[in-house]
Amino acid sequence: MAALLLLFSVGALFFCSNAQEKNYNKLPEAYRKGVDLALHKINSHVGLQHHFLFLRSLTKSDIESGFDVKYIYHHFYLKASNCPRGTVDSTACQFRNDRPLIDCAVCYKTFQGEIEQEPKPYINCVHKTVITEEMKAARVEHCNTMGYSSGAPTLLASVGKK
Repeated sequence: MAALLLLFSVGALFFCSNAQEKNYNKLPEAYRKGVDLALHKINSHVGLQHHFLFLRSLTKSDIESGFDVKYIYHHFYLKASNCPRGTVDSTACQFRNDRPLIDCAVCYKTFQGEIEQEPKPYINCVHKTVITEEMKAARVEHCNTMGYSSGAPTLLASVGKK
């Protein structure tokens, strides 16, 4: 009986430690790059003591504007782990349940699958407990207006004088 309990405990530990990896690995590559931006920003924040991991997506959208250019918007949660800030290999990290979730929204432009520096990628992450509907609306509005209306997407759309 004790061996069965030990086996169950090890299995549960393995499942919990891989939950983040599974959710993260299910994301398309373009969305993972945005999560990586947010994780880098959060995990390098001096005031935070714990290493954060991707928990789950809430909203994902993208617009293909042609010529291998995409505009990405991703709203997701990050969750604190039992690993200290600065952890490089997070495969052994487990989620903590005693810390609030971090609510993140990112938007950025990609060209040939790589994030472009212009317009500057937008990363907004706050504790879930303090986010308001107005803040959420402001995020979406910012992403809708941050230079993504870059004019005609193709040369064929321009109108010349006769």
